[in-house]
This record gives sequence, C-alpha cells and structure tokens, in this order.
Amino acid sequence: MKKALKIISRIALGLLIAALVVPFLIPVETSGTKTYQEAAGSSASFAQAQGIDIYTDITEFDCQEQDNCDNPPVFILLHGFGANTFSYRFVSEPLSTYGDVIAYDRPGFGFTQRPTSWEGENPYGSAGNDLILDDLIQTYAARRDVYLVGHSAGGTQAAQYVVDNPEAVKGLILISPAILTTGGNASSFNWIFSIPQLDHLGPLLVSSIASSGMDLLDRSWFDKSKITDEIKAGYRAPLEIIGWEEGFWEFNRAPRTFDVKSRLGEIKIPTLLITGDTDVVVATADTEALATMIKDSSLVVIPRSGHLAQEENPIETMQAIDDYWNSLSR
Repeated sequence: MKKALKIISRIALGLLIAALVVPFLIPVETSGTKTYQEAAGSSASFAQAQGIDIYTDITEFDCQEQDNCDNPPVFILLHGFGANTFSYRFVSEPLSTYGDVIAYDRPGFGFTQRPTSWEGENPYGSAGNDLILDDLIQTYAARRDVYLVGHSAGGTQAAQYVVDNPEAVKGLILISPAILTTGGNASSFNWIFSIPQLDHLGPLLVSSIASSGMDLLDRSWFDKSKITDEIKAGYRAPLEIIGWEEGFWEFNRAPRTFDVKSRLGEIKIPTLLITGDTDVVVATADTEALATMIKDSSLVVIPRSGHLAQEENPIETMQAIDDYWNSLSR
C-alpha cells in the first residue's frame, strides 16, 4: 500500500511539474512582420490618448456655402469587435456634410498601438476606453457638439460613455449595438488570466482570430457574395503588426464592467437605432427591444441587411442618419 501511494505521489508530482513548466517550453511567436506605424502606412494619423498612439481616420467637414462653417459638430465613430475604422469607410464621407468625422481604432484592434504595460487604467478595458474617448474629445472636439456613432461592441462602449458622461454628448447613433448581449470579464476573476503559464500561452490561444474572424465577417453579411477579397484584406491588414496577438490577448483579459444595460433610462439625448433585418450576430430583435427601452429613440430596420448595415447597405444607413439629423433641427 505504501509503495502504491509513493508511486501515485510521484506521478502527481510529475504532472504538477509538467503543468508548471511545459507551458513555458511552448514557443509563442507573432505572425506579424511590421510595426503598427508601418502597417498603417506613411499617411496614417495617430492621436495620443492615455499615453498610447490611437490610429485615427479623419474626414474634415465638407462645408457648403449655405452652412455655418465655424465650430462644426464632431462625429466620433467606434467600431465593433474584430473590426477597425475600415468598417466605416462608406459612411465617413457622407457624414462629413454635417461635421468633422473622427473614426478611430479601439485598443486591441486595427492600427492602434498595442501596449503590454501601462500606467493607470488598463487601456483595453471598458473604463480605459472611456478615458481614451475623453482624451479624443478634448483633442478634436473641445467646446463643440459631439455625436457618437457606435457599431456592435463599439455601440456598447458609446452608450456606456453617454451614461457615464451625460453632458458630454449631444446625440447617439447605434448600429446593431451589443448592449443586451454584452458581457465582459469581472475584475474579481482577472487573476486567472495573470497565471504565468496562461499569460505565456495567451497570445497563442487567441491567435485563432486570424481565421475565426473571417467566419464572423461571413456571418455579418446578409448577401455573402458582396464580401470581396478587398474587404477581407481590409479586415486582415492589422494582422501584419508585430505582436498583434499579445495586444489581442490583453484585450481579452481586460476588465469590462459595462452596466449600461441597467441604466438605459439615463440616456436622455436623441438616439437613433439601426439594424439589419437579418442580423444573426446581434439579433435584430435585440435592437428592436432597445428602441422600447431608450426613451424617445427612433428605430430603422434595413431590409436585406445583416450585422454590418453601414457596409452592406450604406445608402440606406445614411438615409436613416439623414432623417435623424434633419429631425434634430425641426
């Protein structure tokens, strides 16, 4: 009996040592070959926010003779999970007929710098994203009217910012916002992601987004025949960045403590909700439900459209935004 227990103890000890040591023997390498600046291109624009370089795609106000060209409003665009400013390419210019348009890559995505250490608030978490938006508003829209446009997870962040900063934003446009389905990592469980073995393997574990992201893109369109090689390349371009896997791992383990779902009654600004009639990523019914929860909001359901209405049906999306904008001046 003693001999059997000794053998079992040695086996258990061996397994424990293997569990502690083997993860560190697995090489974790990046598939990227360029810095974030190189991947973004020589004409790229970056803004400093919370100590990191935030990639910005700026479309200046296309002021017409009949307009008041002084102090125009600013539209700030927040993209969804796995996306970047590329997802707004068809609506940025039309929006510029109303004001300056600032689309930016949220930390963990696109061409924004992906730090692995920082001072203060985690830039990948929901609170850090609020602070980054604070900085961008100060940089581009100080003492100007601000309108937030958020798609999917970016819609959740935009709505969270509004309830956290009720005086900072004049209007809200949410495209298939993931508010009713939003989750996140509670801070009390974040220690799990800091276990050294898991932290070492984390970038390898999340690197599958390189292929699964294309599956998500496919699910996001009603008419999949519209997904061209050019579109796929636009979404895959940030995967050229050295260490993109580490940045995406940091995003996945960052604390996200959204409480906007329970605070929808605090949204008092004009709000437009847009969804495709065949959204299977954030169910069409979820956005329709939000229209009953946000006071005086308006809802537009775009036919033959999936999760990315601003890409798949940009004309119809802009018509909804045009109607919303015109209603503000009545």
